[in-house]
Amino acid sequence: MTLKECKKEEKIDREFQKKFKFEGSINVLTQMMVDPAATEKRGGAKNLPLRRGEILDVIQFTNQEQILCRNRQRRYGYVPRAVMLPL
Repeated sequence: MTLKECKKEEKIDREFQKKFKFEGSINVLTQMMVDPAATEKRGGAKNLPLRRGEILDVIQFTNQEQILCRNRQRRYGYVPRAVMLPL
């Protein structure tokens, strides 16, 4: 990873912490897959766009309905628990 890529990732992580009011370091708890039978969603202000069968990094289990996740493009957002499957 080059210095430029590293700085870009750090900037993305800082923006995430500010947007979601996330304290501390970003640790991946587990990985989960979006249900292949789920409908694809575009995402919104704080919601992550969903693609069938996509594997997401779980950052935080926020409540009974949503999980805070990160996708392969290092985009962060909330995902409904109903569409997530354990690996």
